[in-house]
Amino acid sequence: MAAIFSAAGDSQWAASPGFNVKPEELKEIVSAYKDTSDVKKVQSTGLHVAGDKFVVIKADDRSLYGKKGKTGILIVKTTQAILISHYPETVQPGAAATTVEQLADYLIGVGF
Repeated sequence: MAAIFSAAGDSQWAASPGFNVKPEELKEIVSAYKDTSDVKKVQSTGLHVAGDKFVVIKADDRSLYGKKGKTGILIVKTTQAILISHYPETVQPGAAATTVEQLADYLIGVGF
């Protein structure tokens, strides 16, 4: 499941049916990208997406990766968008990351 939001987090551009990211969860994500610390706050507090809390295992200026058991989230920021993807336990994290990061690269390449 996935969703695409504006980089400012003020509008949803697309979402899989049933994948609902709450406004306060999106604010958490946008705040994580604004955090310029070497170790971002979200790495110690975790991140909430679609009602679930994820342990953040990667946080940099482009990507936020989170795990909850055998599932996870991948969040990638482009110039104009934030991509949020949830992968189930049947998908390998590396394969999911490659797919989402490549989509982000494509969007950046076309100006998004």
